[in-house]
Amino acid sequence: QLVESGGGLVQAGGSLRLSCVVSGTIFFRINAMGWYRQAPGKEREFLATISSGGSTNYADSVKGRFSISRDNAKNTGYLQMNSLKPEDTAVYYCRYAAHWGKGTLVTVSS
Repeated sequence: QLVESGGGLVQAGGSLRLSCVVSGTIFFRINAMGWYRQAPGKEREFLATISSGGSTNYADSVKGRFSISRDNAKNTGYLQMNSLKPEDTAVYYCRYAAHWGKGTLVTVSS
């Protein structure tokens, strides 16, 4: 089970940190994690991934503003989002192995 948290309403230029807790596995550290988002009327969009070894990859749209990390001791992944823009408004999802969370809503006001 994956549970995201940390979403909310923020003004443009602000920051949020999303968390994704993964339960039901003792092998959290062996799989990659990823973050995606889906804005109203749009397809789900890839944002970032982090491998088991800590290597990261980002979509161009968030590179330099968002940072993905993980704490294997806590079975938790994070997405630090800085310099948020109104176009970042979306439901944010984490993915672990073949599993998805239910998402957390981020709303950025102008």
